[in-house]
Amino acid sequence: MTLTRPIRYNGLIMDLNRKKYDVVVIGAGHAGCEAALAAAGMGCTTCLLTIDLDKIASMPCSPSIGGMAKGQLVKEIDALGGYMAKISDSSAIQYRTLNTKKGPAVHSTRTQNDKAKYHRNMKIVLENAENLDIRQAMVEDFIIENNKIRGLLDNTGHEYLTETIVLAAGTFLKGVIHIGSSKIQAGRAGEFSSIGLADSLGKAGFTAGRMKTGTPPRLHLDSVDLSQFDAQESNREPQPFSFSTKELVLPLLPSYMGRTNQRTHDLIRKNLKHSALYGGHIKGKSARYCPSFEDKIVKFPERESHRVILEYEGIDSKEIYASGLGNSLPVEIQTRFVRSVKGLEQAEIMRPGYAIEYDYINPLELFRTLETKRIKGLFLAGQVNGTSGYEEAAAQGLWAGINAACTVQGRPPFILDRSQAYMGVMIDDLVTRGTTEPYRMFTSRAEYRLVLREDNADLRLASLGHDLGLVSLDTLLSVQELKKEIDCEIHRIKKTIIKPSKSINEYLKKKETSPITTGIHLDHLLKRFEISYADVDKLSPSTESIGKRVKKQVEIEIKYEGYIKRQMGEIKKYKDMEKINIPEKLDYTVVPGLSNELVEKLEKIKPLSLGQASRIDGMTPAALSVIMVAISAFKAKSIS
Repeated sequence: MTLTRPIRYNGLIMDLNRKKYDVVVIGAGHAGCEAALAAAGMGCTTCLLTIDLDKIASMPCSPSIGGMAKGQLVKEIDALGGYMAKISDSSAIQYRTLNTKKGPAVHSTRTQNDKAKYHRNMKIVLENAENLDIRQAMVEDFIIENNKIRGLLDNTGHEYLTETIVLAAGTFLKGVIHIGSSKIQAGRAGEFSSIGLADSLGKAGFTAGRMKTGTPPRLHLDSVDLSQFDAQESNREPQPFSFSTKELVLPLLPSYMGRTNQRTHDLIRKNLKHSALYGGHIKGKSARYCPSFEDKIVKFPERESHRVILEYEGIDSKEIYASGLGNSLPVEIQTRFVRSVKGLEQAEIMRPGYAIEYDYINPLELFRTLETKRIKGLFLAGQVNGTSGYEEAAAQGLWAGINAACTVQGRPPFILDRSQAYMGVMIDDLVTRGTTEPYRMFTSRAEYRLVLREDNADLRLASLGHDLGLVSLDTLLSVQELKKEIDCEIHRIKKTIIKPSKSINEYLKKKETSPITTGIHLDHLLKRFEISYADVDKLSPSTESIGKRVKKQVEIEIKYEGYIKRQMGEIKKYKDMEKINIPEKLDYTVVPGLSNELVEKLEKIKPLSLGQASRIDGMTPAALSVIMVAISAFKAKSIS
């Protein structure tokens, strides 16, 4: 849609054709990229605004994607039609599957990535996406009428007209970098802080909190003695992140493991007063699960050493990411600190580590769509919601972009619950419990993790992605065929009976499992700890050609069948609670038997269901019973 509006320029009246967008996304980090591609992919005219086009999909901290629980998020993004997994595969220089000694519920993929290629490849996708314009601009203010978004203004005074905005500002809202006592206003090293936008949120009634994160120094490869570190190679047979990736294109490189020592720790203890974190310069809440080195020394004084991991930042780059050495010390002390580690005695710091402090909005301000409760049409995604990590940001960006498009198109909101996806767990945690520290996804947060595995993300979510218009029909048909093949092979194994024989029992003896004396169904044999799908396939092979992916799914489904059935029963109880809707106009202040603290939380959160209410911090079984009575009374009164 194009609007024509007369404007005055140097005393002359001119006509300016202005395009009105369905969705405008502010910020081109991992959240912003996924939000823009989702909205555009659903057919909305979309504009992506970023302070610097050369920093699209930047990886300002770790050169990696995925990890424990984060890998599940990336797989789910991919299954719904997002791009993080595809771009990760196109730039990956190492693959590792974490938690392999545990069950499949917690297996998680992690890649080490070439940062420059990740940025470049995502930028190519964005530039070639239909319905998507990309603009370099610094947003200064929202245009709001009657608590509804009408557009925004950049720092040149130019207006962008829209009724839906996804704000994915990352660490830019009043961002301040700390290196020792030095303070630099910046959203990331070398980039402007966003002051006007933060003030605009304040004018709209949002109360900002402050959080802190940081990044370690980058070292010059030629100054590091890698022979003093233990090499950690990539998986020999790496599995791509994306279900659609057919081949990997880049050479795979190792990372290197080392340890700090007593000299390192003594140096930090003596210089804590010079740290921005412990020198009183930082007020924001630190990430508990990704502590700076100063935090490690103070909070874990009994530790004799801490792990250091050196990772390549790219195939053609000499920069080495020194994971584990994040700090906010002056550069001179950082140099001594780094050089105290064995193998880094001559290390040259190319970029110093730093801490960054920034504004965030408590996600209790949001609906489950990630739309704000105060301003209609304004969605928030990523670190602005108090989360940490590329993966958490990308998942929120996809979620917010989809819901912004649904709003424009008059479609029902896109909501996944805790039994459907890790991202459903994350969003529910954020909007139900809020956060006062950087939120990070963990497998332990997902109570139904046995059915929310990495390996079945497409089986769970591809049909939903297709309904949204983000997953192609070919992909959907491929997933449906995969499901059919899995079901057929499970049926075959369950109906097949294998009878005892000398050769079979000799085989079982070699596998260190007990022999059989009567006929036994193959699935009962497969449930034995010592037996794999390969074993039952050898003892009673299928007449059909069975793919590697099918074999893996069949083995998991049969081996964990009892646990999965139990979890499905738990999910049914959960769903029953979610079906009990709470009337929007229910007044908790007049409900007897609720504490003042719970009333305050209920009034602020406005849970949509009894299930969501049950997850509010401090909720008790007695309080839930009282709410159930109040719901019944409210509905009875409404009918009468």
